[in-house]
Amino acid sequence: MTTTFPMTAVAHVAGGRTAAEDDGWDAETADIVLAPGFDPDALLGLDAFSHAEIVFVFDRLAESDITTTARRPRGNPDWPLVGIFAQRGRNRPNRIGVSVCAIVGVVGTRLTVRGLDAIDGTPVLDIKPVLSGFIPRGAVREPDWARAIMADYW
Repeated sequence: MTTTFPMTAVAHVAGGRTAAEDDGWDAETADIVLAPGFDPDALLGLDAFSHAEIVFVFDRLAESDITTTARRPRGNPDWPLVGIFAQRGRNRPNRIGVSVCAIVGVVGTRLTVRGLDAIDGTPVLDIKPVLSGFIPRGAVREPDWARAIMADYW
């Protein structure tokens, strides 16, 4: 079994926030600029979709901040202790983030999005259109603390 996978960023985030802060992300607009070697045709047809799923790296998170066990989301003592894989915090073992954001437009090798919770300069590993066939089927179940944490996030 392979345990290491080399990856290269396909793009980077340009604009938007410069600091990793929680909440209010839907007010943010940012560009995703393709890396050298990609032509505009790599984004051809993406503007026909309303949303894109962006896979990125929390590259400025220090390795010493990575969590592999349980913690309280956002350090809130009122919320339960839950494992790192039962939350979406940036302190993840591989520092990978995933965000579904609205597509504002595509021009050349630049994709403009709204609601991307990544900061200026963040490396992007992948860009995928959101297809209705891939969103959850049926009701989504989540604990009360998860609903509370997202109340002002977007």
